[in-house]
Amino acid sequence: MMIKKFLAVLLAALLTGCSLTPTTPAPVQVYDLGPAPITAPRTFSLSQTFVRIMEISAPTWLDTQAIQYRLAYHDPARIYIYANSRWAAPPAQLLTEHFKRFLANHDTDGPDNDKRQTTPSTQYLLKIELSEFAQVFSTQNDSHAVIQLRATLYEPDAHLPIALHSFTMTQPATTADAAGTVAAFIQASDNLLGELVQWLAAIHHSR
Repeated sequence: MMIKKFLAVLLAALLTGCSLTPTTPAPVQVYDLGPAPITAPRTFSLSQTFVRIMEISAPTWLDTQAIQYRLAYHDPARIYIYANSRWAAPPAQLLTEHFKRFLANHDTDGPDNDKRQTTPSTQYLLKIELSEFAQVFSTQNDSHAVIQLRATLYEPDAHLPIALHSFTMTQPATTADAAGTVAAFIQASDNLLGELVQWLAAIHHSR
């Protein structure tokens, strides 16, 4: 009789998908964009007294710590996320801090210049709008990181736009997983930063 009861309980557990042994959830891996590049672009000659980066904005669907990807070969309009991996902050915040750290590390005024302690009247404002930050799979095994943003430079006093440029950066991922796409995003972010700095430097030198 006891055997029959045990078998009945076991069968009920199997039918309801219950596990008789507890399972440990997989740990969540947290990523950021790593340290800002140490080496500046060859044409870099830009001071923080020339430009101030405002907080990067992003659409609501990008205001998340989820690492997102798309299956271009299957359903490109659908957004998927990695279950056990996430960003340390939403992509817009990560890019803002990444870009600011780079400018701080390469400030041509020097660490002891008094200009670093004030906000000069000649400081232009840089507004950046992030529109895409996702891994895109062209096939099951081939994917790349995609970053798209629009940068607008504003006059320091009148706050009127004086320059506008859209950037798109892609970087192949070496593996079809979260770690592979994070590595691709780090490289894409650094490459994009290089293009952004060269664009700003060209404007700086022309004024």
